[in-house]
Amino acid sequence: MRFQTFLTGVITLALGVNAYWLEDVTHQGVAPFGGDGYTVFRNVKDFGAKGDGTTDDTAAITKAMNTPDNRCLQGCASSTTKPAVVYFPSGTYLISSSIVPPYFTQMIGDPTNRPVLKASSNFQGFGLIDGNPYYTENLNWVSTNVFYRQVRNFVIDTTSIAPGTAATGMHWPTSQATSLINIEFNMPTDASTVHVGLFVESGSGGFMSDLTFNGGATGASLGNQQYTMRNITINNAQTAIIQLWNWGWTYIGLNINNCQKGIDITASGDSGLNVGSVTIIDSSIKDTPVGITTAWQTGSKPDTAASMILENLNLQNVPVAVQGPGSTTLLAGGTTTISGWGQGHQYTPDGPKSFQGDITPNERPSALEANSVFYSRSKPQYESLSASDIVSARSSGAKGDATTDDTAALQSAINSAASGGKVLFLDFGLYKVTDTLSIPDGAKIVGEGYPILMASGDKFGDMSNPKPLLQVGAKSGDAGQVEFSDFVVGSQGAAPGATLIEWNLASTAGTPSGMWDVHARVGGFQGSDFQVSQCPKEPGSSTVNTNCIGAYMLMHVTPSATNLYMENTWLWTADHDIEDANNTQITVYSGRGLYIESTVGNFWLVGTAVEHNNLYNYQFANTKNIFASMLQTETPYYQPTPDATTPFPVVTALQDPDFKTSCSGVSGNCANAWGLRIIDSTDIYIYGAGHYSFFDNYSTTCSTVDAGENCQARIVSLEGSTSNVNIYALNTIGSLSMIDKDGTSLAKWSDNENVYPSNVMLFRTG
Repeated sequence: MRFQTFLTGVITLALGVNAYWLEDVTHQGVAPFGGDGYTVFRNVKDFGAKGDGTTDDTAAITKAMNTPDNRCLQGCASSTTKPAVVYFPSGTYLISSSIVPPYFTQMIGDPTNRPVLKASSNFQGFGLIDGNPYYTENLNWVSTNVFYRQVRNFVIDTTSIAPGTAATGMHWPTSQATSLINIEFNMPTDASTVHVGLFVESGSGGFMSDLTFNGGATGASLGNQQYTMRNITINNAQTAIIQLWNWGWTYIGLNINNCQKGIDITASGDSGLNVGSVTIIDSSIKDTPVGITTAWQTGSKPDTAASMILENLNLQNVPVAVQGPGSTTLLAGGTTTISGWGQGHQYTPDGPKSFQGDITPNERPSALEANSVFYSRSKPQYESLSASDIVSARSSGAKGDATTDDTAALQSAINSAASGGKVLFLDFGLYKVTDTLSIPDGAKIVGEGYPILMASGDKFGDMSNPKPLLQVGAKSGDAGQVEFSDFVVGSQGAAPGATLIEWNLASTAGTPSGMWDVHARVGGFQGSDFQVSQCPKEPGSSTVNTNCIGAYMLMHVTPSATNLYMENTWLWTADHDIEDANNTQITVYSGRGLYIESTVGNFWLVGTAVEHNNLYNYQFANTKNIFASMLQTETPYYQPTPDATTPFPVVTALQDPDFKTSCSGVSGNCANAWGLRIIDSTDIYIYGAGHYSFFDNYSTTCSTVDAGENCQARIVSLEGSTSNVNIYALNTIGSLSMIDKDGTSLAKWSDNENVYPSNVMLFRTG
């Protein structure tokens, strides 16, 4: 016993000396528009937090969040000029009221020994972390405009609150470029408990992974437009998940253990179902009487609401897999694996046909799997490294002040870190880059609070001679492995020749390259030169302001590249000015979104979104073996005035869509951006997709059922020798046709009405 005590003390001392590298590195982040002396990185202990489990740390943590008292909080629509990374060393932080992170805040705990946020017995508030408070009857921020935030590496504990007293671990109504990662929620297991771990009532997307919920009345109550959740475990809750509403939700690696009920999608009953669809893959339910409950029955409205697909769902001691109204058994359970089952509308490729029952599961390529499930990898946090393994961009001479040319300093830092086997730390800043940055094999780049690399100047000014901002691998097919996380690429001023990321790297099957929480952001922020004052919207005008052309392409995966894993990546051409008090809409142009033309294939797009690009948002050509979960797109708000034929000429070498030719004889707004275009490709596996067209030249009157969903004529296109394309939960809004093959509509919105979008739950080309 004495030796064990001694050993424990040694280990504790070692952990104290060798803290997580993020705690130990020198923090030099610069917020160019935050004011003199503004500090980006904040350690809560520097603001008086004790983390001893007995001191009330609420005020100290709040001070760390809010200093200097003019960050974007109550009454502020949104702002990204004052970022903050709020760091919590290991410890137990007692709190008596909600912690409210202002806009553009990251909360990061020590991943080597996660800090505990523990509610006091007299806690008051809606969530230990309240990500969007109700100061009035409305949320402080419009939830569909809450971007660029994350919380990771925490334990959230409500067990000191009486089980019968309402309590919520976290309140999180947010949207794109947000994430919850590596969080454990601990709640009472008493039968009288009414605690809820996570509550989300609205928003537009986001991503969550590596969450564990223990106890409570409900692990998570969830309502949002579309979402991907990966690696979620829920133990000993009365109900694991209640879906309040959605358009589409994809669960990957959901594990439910010893709950009374697994997933409840009965919201509002069969006469007006609120849940659009759920897709559950590579998951398990154990020791739970009822796996899934639904209110769907023959005649339910809307027609395709409560659609569902289960694929590779393992059951252990689950008597009823799917239960319908009146406790009817729609799918028996037991101890078995459901290889494929679903309900909704299907097109294979003809339809619609209503189905409820077994389906043939997708035959997955082994190249996309690991251990008989789709490959995935959580964001690396490099826990085993020390501060000496980190190379700072600012210490390497880069300024990040939005005006200094940082190209040479950044390239030197990239090369130095990669050759030395170290991680490049992009201290927060806006880095002006005037020529291509070459990313070599072995590079690992981590951002602090979403710094931005901005393409700027003449090298990116020629649409006929495009150049990459980041070139990953010198030429297509170069061997190597690269990891990116937590930073943004964009442009400053007109950059009609800028491809923000060119991916040439061919990684090996065992060690794919990865991008986690890496985003493209074209316009709408201070320092971009694409704000309301420079690029106001002009409804009714087809004149293109060439000073507002922000990118040629957001990301290009070249023909010989292979094995890239992308998680929670949002490639966004801004539709509004985030810094504006009214979130005023703007008109900024980007030619193309994400283009994958790898003939080798092997790509994973987990919780990605691409929005507001002129010709298309996603395009896959001459490729194969792509896994995607909950793709999300929006058509540019300005279209069709001007339409997609301007200002970017068709480049046949890139297989651009030629709307002047393809729109011949098509009625309606045909020359609008494709949400998804697949050409001469095979083995495509899409587990959820939302392709939306809300506007006709800034008017939303076109995107309702009463209006006829006529913002554009077509939105998803399959062309040429395309085969084995499999799409679960295809949702569209504002498009007359949901999916086309070689110019012919295969599915119309009016045949597949859902809660707001239209839904085809199962589509296959064969």
